[in-house]
Amino acid sequence: MIKQVEMIKQMALAAVLLLSSCLLLAQKETKESAAPSSAELAAVTARGRMLEEYDVAAASATDAMVALKPDTSAAPYFIARKTDKGWEVVFGRLDQKGDKFVIVYRASQGASPKEFTAKKVDPPVEDRGFYLAASKAIETASRDFGRPSRAYNSYVLPAESGQFYVYLLPAQTAEGVFPLGGDVRYTIAADGPIVAKRQMHRTIIENKNPLKAGQALAGRHIHDLGNGPEDSDVFHVLNRTPSLPEYVGTPDKHVYEIETDGSIKLIQ
Repeated sequence: MIKQVEMIKQMALAAVLLLSSCLLLAQKETKESAAPSSAELAAVTARGRMLEEYDVAAASATDAMVALKPDTSAAPYFIARKTDKGWEVVFGRLDQKGDKFVIVYRASQGASPKEFTAKKVDPPVEDRGFYLAASKAIETASRDFGRPSRAYNSYVLPAESGQFYVYLLPAQTAEGVFPLGGDVRYTIAADGPIVAKRQMHRTIIENKNPLKAGQALAGRHIHDLGNGPEDSDVFHVLNRTPSLPEYVGTPDKHVYEIETDGSIKLIQ
């Protein structure tokens, strides 16, 4: 069985290598960028893991909110934040002047990543700190991104120097189908403007899990916008069930394997 597993993984790797070669032949111009260092790959892993934690916290907190029969019109936004005590997710809105974030509901993590307790904040709490800045960062990124033709999820993570990373990723809309691509990471300054915009992938691939009926033991795709895996590639691997590694081919003839724990290693 172990030999069979390795054989199938080798077949997936060979397919990525072939696709990489075809991509190189088809491209008239290839982006000139250095292959990522070990430290840069570790940073991609760390951000991808945080995205997955954020996603789990947001989904679990939303499930906990159902019992409260919340007034969603009073709290159209939700923001998750990792604290020393675990993840906290607040639901609220910007006030009319846009200088306060009004927290209407709050959900806090319990003993496990999916255990959350939600409560109504009565009276609502006005925040002028993290949640205000994070909500405005999401609004800034969303305005620049425009109105997509399908459902997207937003994620906001603290970055260096008081900045924020805002991710816009296609949402899963069908059971067993895990979208990858069409995603962007924004770096937003603490005082509001966009510092950087990184298009991580162009086209959205609606990936059905290839594990069904023993079809494959690894996913694979070609990344043509850079010479290394992206934060959302790691998120895709961690978010997909059943859990599978992913091979990523790049224009500089390298192939990376993202393990099921999110770690990345150079295969070729």
